[in-house]
Amino acid sequence: MRIFNGFVLVLAAAFATAAPANMLNDRDRAAIEALERRVVPLPGPRVPGDGPAPLARRMAERNVPAVSVAYIENGRVKWTRAYGEAVAGSGRAATPDTLFQAASMSKAVAAAGALRLVDRGRLSLDEDVNQRLRGWRVPDAPEASSERVTLRRLFSHTAGLSVAGYPGYAVGAGVPGIADSLAGRPPANTAPVRAFAVPGAQLAYSGGGYSVAQLLIAEQAGGDFARAMRDAVLRPARMTRSTFDQHLSAHAAHGHDAQGVPVPGGAHAYPELAAAGLWTTPADYGRFLIALQESWAGRRGALLTWQSARAMMAPVQAHYGLGVMIGNSDGRTIVTHGGSNEGFQCRFVAFLDGAREGLVIMTNGDNGGALAAAIQRTIADAYGWGNTSLPPVPRAPDE
Repeated sequence: MRIFNGFVLVLAAAFATAAPANMLNDRDRAAIEALERRVVPLPGPRVPGDGPAPLARRMAERNVPAVSVAYIENGRVKWTRAYGEAVAGSGRAATPDTLFQAASMSKAVAAAGALRLVDRGRLSLDEDVNQRLRGWRVPDAPEASSERVTLRRLFSHTAGLSVAGYPGYAVGAGVPGIADSLAGRPPANTAPVRAFAVPGAQLAYSGGGYSVAQLLIAEQAGGDFARAMRDAVLRPARMTRSTFDQHLSAHAAHGHDAQGVPVPGGAHAYPELAAAGLWTTPADYGRFLIALQESWAGRRGALLTWQSARAMMAPVQAHYGLGVMIGNSDGRTIVTHGGSNEGFQCRFVAFLDGAREGLVIMTNGDNGGALAAAIQRTIADAYGWGNTSLPPVPRAPDE
């Protein structure tokens, strides 16, 4: 395909390390070599004879122009790599500093920001959010119950609210405020968020629930959710390149459809910031994961108190905590999540114990999800992690 002309040259040129090469050990070098030369077959129907293949081939097979990866260990970003083009056919190489949409990986950042407000006594995890909401109110559940919608239930997808995810807004389209999005008022392109189940009764993935949390946080922070997240999470976690600003940066990758064609205008805007609105790099998101690992360990001055970290990374129902999924890999506790926006796919996994390792993978193609899963498995095998994938969460209805 034309958009992959010169791809191997871009692949060879567009990489950088977060640490000098002499600080990488044999396991690190083997993991990087596996990433570049021996990516395992992608999930889905297997092609006869398909074995491990170079990353360049995998990217071309799935029309994914760029892949960016960061590996963390013992409280630092140990290495990063970026491959391909930020915009297909442009010749602009993706680098470790290229911004990608984090999509649903934004949810963990939003949950951590709310917990910072809980730690300061400004919010409560278990208070009825309707007691504080001013610009919109959570609708009544379909049957009478004394159970109420709380921040803990919103962030764990157990609030019984609809709207699983958001399509975003193309360049030139009207973009609603968060209250209009919740109410389904024009120019919103999603249905109103409604209650379809008694709060606490079931796990059902709901971006709409995160929009409720966004409105509550914004109202508590003077109306500006992005600024609240900057002050509560991005700055303390040293995520210096990250932003919830929806204006496309010159340093950002463009999204691409399943055929590798750029999304018109570069990317959709997501006013539903808590659910899907973060722009970041794998290294920056790795710093966020390090902040969570330090909080889990109860370190003085960590992003969250020990109590809030335990609340965030404890399953509420099934394997979902607050903004993260929690699992087990060969006896070690992991947190993980993926993300899918128009033209972007990403995922992360981080260990809470031992060497506190972790991995962040970001891509700028609609087919990047399967590729990211294969990369995660490839690097997990290289580091001897075992299985680091978890089953998906059931989705809430969109109507």
